[in-house]
Amino acid sequence: MKNGVLWGLIGVPVLIEAVLQAADAGLFGTTLWRSTAYQNGAFWAGLLHDWRPNYPGQPMVMFLTYSLLHSGLGHLAGNMVTLWMLGQRLLKKIKTGDLLLLYLISTLGGGAGFGLLSLSPQPMIGASGALFGLAGAVIWLETADRRRLGMSLWPILGVIAGLVLLNVLMWLALDGVLAWETHLGGFVGGAAFGVVISWRRGDLGKTALPDR
Repeated sequence: MKNGVLWGLIGVPVLIEAVLQAADAGLFGTTLWRSTAYQNGAFWAGLLHDWRPNYPGQPMVMFLTYSLLHSGLGHLAGNMVTLWMLGQRLLKKIKTGDLLLLYLISTLGGGAGFGLLSLSPQPMIGASGALFGLAGAVIWLETADRRRLGMSLWPILGVIAGLVLLNVLMWLALDGVLAWETHLGGFVGGAAFGVVISWRRGDLGKTALPDR
């Protein structure tokens, strides 16, 4: 049952990319399907300003649909493998319903981060905003566990530093074509929901008793 939730989250973007790959290869449809999908489903920051949408509600719908689209098999595979790994880790700590809500909040947070911080005329796609949100939740929950057990928080700080370094290296490798704003927004949203989960299970303010 728990893995079924993850397979569902993975299955939708995989199916969409499979259809677009087939259209790119001329197996059916046209090669215009991918650009049409991006035009109507990607996150366009300009739609939050003075751009005209292609259909009513597009500026709102794109806060979700951007995460279902990817730029190719490599982009998709990297995100889906990461989703599986983070999802498995989280399902040891939280309920399946909370994982779905966390993924939704992180996706919306990623879109909000991009919309608030980016002026790029290029479309933003991919599930990385949601993935950084899952990472934010993992970090917060493991921080709470370590505080409760009286363990050092230095490993957590190392993970956060590693995520920052990863974004810098990716930004350099991609010549600045990296939606770091989406990563930041997703991370904040996911970490915030992690705080809510910790509060519900009574972790906040709980620390291990000192040795006597």
